[in-house]
Amino acid sequence: MVLKHNTDTLTLDPVAMQLVNRVARGSLLHGQLRFEGGLLVQGELEGDIQVQGHLVVWSGAIVRGRLAVSGDLYLFGRLGAAGGQAEDTLLECQGMAYVSSTGVSTGTLMARRLQLYDGADLQGPFRTLKRGDNLPVLRHPQSSPAQGTQGST
Repeated sequence: MVLKHNTDTLTLDPVAMQLVNRVARGSLLHGQLRFEGGLLVQGELEGDIQVQGHLVVWSGAIVRGRLAVSGDLYLFGRLGAAGGQAEDTLLECQGMAYVSSTGVSTGTLMARRLQLYDGADLQGPFRTLKRGDNLPVLRHPQSSPAQGTQGST
């Protein structure tokens, strides 16, 4: 998969990234879910989600709920509901979060590192995690880890 925008090119290799799981376009998967290996979302995914690998949210796809990603996040679709509150969707990414020109986040995005491409739309708060940060997104739903400065990297 190769995605281009102006001068930026991002090549995704599903085999090398071990994207062994998929939520197909037109599908809605909801619940408390755990994925061993990477996950490609082309439909809708909602709930308490753990991904032991990379998460790719394709253009037109939507993810909502509480998500813990051990690898990188590639956001081409939507994180959080349109018009949703930032605390409704929380995503903790232990790797790099790449937000493309088509990516939209109304949820709270926390990642070790953040790469924004021209046109990326971060409507909700975001925070870069430090080495010592251990934000248990799935274990304490009442806590509000989005106490970082909105707009800081």
